[in-house]
Amino acid sequence: MSEGSHVRLDRWLWAARFFKTRALAAAAVGGGKVEVGGARAKRAKHLVVGDRLRIRRGPFEYVVVVRALSEHRGPPAAAAALYLEDPEGKRLRERLAEQLRVAPSLRYEGKGRPTKRERREIEKLRGE
Repeated sequence: MSEGSHVRLDRWLWAARFFKTRALAAAAVGGGKVEVGGARAKRAKHLVVGDRLRIRRGPFEYVVVVRALSEHRGPPAAAAALYLEDPEGKRLRERLAEQLRVAPSLRYEGKGRPTKRERREIEKLRGE
């Protein structure tokens, strides 16, 4: 699985399936959503085995340790072998996912503009 002694951060995030495209991975790194060793990193930063990453995707946060390097995106099982996730971080993320699933969604319930029929009923109520 290891290819070379170092891999760019954005390529590794893509290969480990944290992001669907390299462009999304690069944008996340540029936006400060990825930390290497507790500090913001640039997307061209070379990772080494043992680096500790903190990755924020939406409301979720992943804390992982790099176990292997790869520049090629493979099946999910191979991607999962590239890192070891912190058990405490995984537990917190799963709890947050459960809370979000249970919580009522705050959606706009309005239907937009009234239909012609509804407008006529409103006018009738107003006495127009």
